[in-house]
Amino acid sequence: MTDVLPPIVAPGLKVLFVGINPGLKSAEVGHNFARPGNRFWGALHAAGFTPRVLEPEEDGTLPEYGLGITNIAPRPTRAAAELTDEELREGAAALERLVARLQPRLVAIVGVTAYRTAFGRRKATLGLQEETIGGRPVWILPNPSGLNAHFKPADFARLYGEAREYALRA
Repeated sequence: MTDVLPPIVAPGLKVLFVGINPGLKSAEVGHNFARPGNRFWGALHAAGFTPRVLEPEEDGTLPEYGLGITNIAPRPTRAAAELTDEELREGAAALERLVARLQPRLVAIVGVTAYRTAFGRRKATLGLQEETIGGRPVWILPNPSGLNAHFKPADFARLYGEAREYALRA
C-alpha cells in the first residue's frame, strides 16, 4: 500500500511528529490533520513551534520550522481504533527505519494507545520515554483528534510546549 500522506521531512529536523494514521478527511484532501475540530495546528502554534496557526494545506511548510510529520500506519480510517495490531507493528518497523535515517532531535508520537500497541510498550505514558526509536528520544503527546475529548487547548499548549523545550535542549 502506498502512503496516502507521504512523510514530510527534511535533514536536520528538531521534531518529527508522528500521527497514528490519516483520517478520512486528511486522505481526501491530501493534508495532515485536516478534519475540522482537530487541534494539532493550534497546539503547534500555542506551544511555540510555529509563529501562527497553520492550515492543513500548509503541512508542506513544516520543514521550514524544523518540523516533520509522518504516520505510523498509512491506511486512512474514521478512527484509529479501526487499525489492526499488525498494521501498527508494521508501521513501527518502517518508522524505526525512517527515524534512523533522518535522526531528528526528537520523535513526538501523538497518541499513547497506538504507541503502546505499535511498539509493544504497554506501560507507556505521556512525556519522555526511556526507550528510543531509531536511536532518537521519544516523547508521547496526546492525540489532537476532536474524538479525544480528555484534553483541552491549554493542556495541548502545555504538553506540546514541554516537548518543544526538550527538543531545543537535545
